[in-house]
Amino acid sequence: MSTENCQPILANRMMLGECPVWHSQESALYWIDIDGCAVHRFHPQTETHRQWATPSEPGCIAIHGDGGLLVALRSGLALLNTQSGQLTHITDAPYDPATTRFNDGRCDAAGRLWVGTIYEPRDRPDAALFCVEHDVLRDSGKRATVSNGVAFSPDNRTLYHSDTTSHQVRAYAFDLATATLGAERIVKQFSTDRNHQYGGRPDGATVDRDGAYWCAMYEGGRLLRLSPDGEILREVMLPVRCPTMMAFGDDDLRTLYITTVSNKRSAEELAQHPLSGCVLRLRVDVPGLPEHIYRP
Repeated sequence: MSTENCQPILANRMMLGECPVWHSQESALYWIDIDGCAVHRFHPQTETHRQWATPSEPGCIAIHGDGGLLVALRSGLALLNTQSGQLTHITDAPYDPATTRFNDGRCDAAGRLWVGTIYEPRDRPDAALFCVEHDVLRDSGKRATVSNGVAFSPDNRTLYHSDTTSHQVRAYAFDLATATLGAERIVKQFSTDRNHQYGGRPDGATVDRDGAYWCAMYEGGRLLRLSPDGEILREVMLPVRCPTMMAFGDDDLRTLYITTVSNKRSAEELAQHPLSGCVLRLRVDVPGLPEHIYRP
């Protein structure tokens, strides 16, 4: 299958690009470089780029209702003032930062941040999915080894979540009013056999206006557009092997911005895929949904 015509927005390579977020009020894309310990911003219309260093790895970001960004760092939650660059600590991390850090997350329509963790030894499912409401963290009780793929259906009745290590995308019945998770179902189980039918494992995700779940397949070199029941509606082949997450952006929300990885990839892979680590963009037919804002 041919590779889609993706273009990098910058020549800069991220070490571990993640969590792209489209800020509609600023007409700007934000994202993070986890291993590079930085938050980035790009204005497509002016092609201006800015970045802010962080004291530990950022796992995800969200647009903050009081301005700036909520940043989930290994050390805890913080508020980044994108005007001054000041980073203000909000609360400590609810885990041992020697083995665990925050990872993928996204806000729901009520303004809560749902953020997972990654358990770095990866020998058991000791990662969790947390709900952050009014700057207070609550453990949802859902476990994984590498929490990823948080997204919400357009009707706010489903929370999607993946465990990258088990190659599984899950869905929970979701009550927006009470922030509770109900019945669980498996949306898609991908092969865990690296030698047979391996097409990557599910990483970050987003949902489009029609309710399809877009999933970045890490080490699969592709994005998948899945129906709510797990049917593959579209496969997008990429010029990189390790996409990590996508966000819909631009005024019509029909541009997919895709973060990728260069760190810890082989020299052979980087030579074969020179755009590894770049943020890519791709035009699509079905628009996405506006990003929800964190309400403190």
